[in-house]
Amino acid sequence: MQDTSRMSPVEAVWENMARMCVKTQRLDVAKICLGNMGHARGAKALREAEQEPEEEARVAVLAIQLGMLEDAERLYKACKRYDLLNKFYQASNQWQKAIETAEAYDRVHLRTTYYNYAKHLEATGEQSLALTHYEKSDTHRFEVPRMLCEDLQALENYVNKMKDKSLWKWWAQYLESQSDMESALKYYALAQDYFSLVRVHCFQGNIQKAAEIANETGNWAASYHLARQYESQDEIKQAVHFYTRAQAFNNAIRLCKENNLDDQLMNLALLSSPEDMIEAACYYEEKGEQMDRAVMLYHKAGHFSKALELAFATQQFGALQLIAEDLDEKSDPALLARCSDFFIEHAQYEKAMELLLTAKKYHEALQLCLKQNLTITEELAEKLTVSKDSKDLSEESRRELLEQIADCCMRQGNYHMATKKYTQAGNKLKAMRALLKSGDTEKIIFFAGVSRQREIYIMAANYLQSLDWRKDPEIMKNIISFYTKGRALDLLAGFYEACAQAEIDEYQNYEKAQGALMEAYVCLSKAKTRSPLEQESKLIQLQSKMTLIKRFNQARRNYSEDPKEAVRQCELLLTEPDFDTAIQHGDVLGFLVEHYVQAEEFQMAYQYLEEIQKRIPALNLSSYVTPQTIEAVHRGAGIPISRTLVPEQLHPNNMENKEVEEDVADVMEDP
Repeated sequence: MQDTSRMSPVEAVWENMARMCVKTQRLDVAKICLGNMGHARGAKALREAEQEPEEEARVAVLAIQLGMLEDAERLYKACKRYDLLNKFYQASNQWQKAIETAEAYDRVHLRTTYYNYAKHLEATGEQSLALTHYEKSDTHRFEVPRMLCEDLQALENYVNKMKDKSLWKWWAQYLESQSDMESALKYYALAQDYFSLVRVHCFQGNIQKAAEIANETGNWAASYHLARQYESQDEIKQAVHFYTRAQAFNNAIRLCKENNLDDQLMNLALLSSPEDMIEAACYYEEKGEQMDRAVMLYHKAGHFSKALELAFATQQFGALQLIAEDLDEKSDPALLARCSDFFIEHAQYEKAMELLLTAKKYHEALQLCLKQNLTITEELAEKLTVSKDSKDLSEESRRELLEQIADCCMRQGNYHMATKKYTQAGNKLKAMRALLKSGDTEKIIFFAGVSRQREIYIMAANYLQSLDWRKDPEIMKNIISFYTKGRALDLLAGFYEACAQAEIDEYQNYEKAQGALMEAYVCLSKAKTRSPLEQESKLIQLQSKMTLIKRFNQARRNYSEDPKEAVRQCELLLTEPDFDTAIQHGDVLGFLVEHYVQAEEFQMAYQYLEEIQKRIPALNLSSYVTPQTIEAVHRGAGIPISRTLVPEQLHPNNMENKEVEEDVADVMEDP
């Protein structure tokens, strides 16, 4: 602030205008006023204040330069710049307000405020208050000893009162510098500065006490210092011990090598860094003794090539196995190959296989598997499988490898794994063949459904036909569905014909047999076969069968209305040349026997019964004629019945297949 008593009238006018700028907050005008006043310091302060974002803060700087302190305080509070307000209070010696502001609004500068106030109090001679505020600012560990350095008694009392480790250590160092070793030891112990304790005890020649402290505390610095002392006194074992406790393994290793402490050297090397391990391994190798230790250290240090070379040279097979366990895909392929050859020579094929796979020599691994007849487990098969994004093999080679794995699984009877690998190789036909060999019907049906290939549909349907499809309507549905999806209408026609024959042979259901033959005829007529002549011949045969069966069904349906015509039609059927290819003799003859028994023409009935007995074994007789009818025929004709002609009371198939017949019928009606 300028001295107004020395101002000229013109300068006074400019000052008044500058003061008005504080009220109006016109800093642009204030700059002109300060310039005309010659107020260089104020102009500089105003220019530096331009970096402040708040206008009130910039105006407050102008107010301070003009001595308008109350306005400056008000402006700082208005813009909530408590940090600048704190500095303002400190600069204007309003310390109590500064501390209150810092405690309430500017805590980031609280310790700094305490420290500045403590410096102010120290300068004014108020040491007691200064000490308190140094403590509040957390600078007492340095500032208080500096402040009280001329009053040692007060300083000692303060150190004892505070019970602070840093102060104890500082006081101990001071006492040591004054050669008061006993007192220094006391305060070093209070500060738990074990390194300094050991150092002082060693200086005093009390090395035994120093060793006790180092052993009890395990302090690294203390142990290292003590080890150096023992080494200087040629107490090598003690020096090695304390170097080890200090984790200074390289120094301990150096001493062991210099003094031939080979046993300790091995243990220390294993605890140390890879560099120290290699150094110790070189030492054992140069000595030419205990080569197993050299191999182990090279191995632990990650120097696999050297470890393997030495293990091979010294025939350390146990070490070789341990080293091989740590080899991975990052290892040198030549090392992996050499190890695998070693294991092959010693008939450890599984281990050799793992190494070949680690070296990504998949074909060699598979050849070893084939040559030694190793079982390909699921885990091994997955290891042999190369992923699609792998750059180790081309896509063609990858597929070829997968097929070779699958071929091997096929030879070993692992059909499910073979299916998986064939599928991964993209060869779904081979995958289906493998699955068919497994006999897993559920998976065969599923695979055929998801593959959606004509050949696979046909293969699945052919397989399902080999099962007992007559008793499982679901299998029948799948057979029809697969042949249809595979566009194998000729095969589907053959299946329908087989269904028709099953209806006749097992259930005597000619109505459904006729329907099945009709489906067969329709399918075959739509089929595109290689031999049109053969197809035509087959269609004629089917037509002939349908005609004969239709006549028989018609005769049975019309029997209630015109029995004579129905019987005549049946007797005519018996004379047809291809009759037995479509209809069983027993069904027609049985029908005639029943008719003549009802008509009480027992001689004719007996005649047809004899015809049945000539063509059909006695055990199957009840399938066509009931026991009661047989007895009625013999009784009416006056001919005694032979015991050999008495059939079983019921044909087994008649009851146990009744439910199956109904299911099959549903499938035939809705193919």
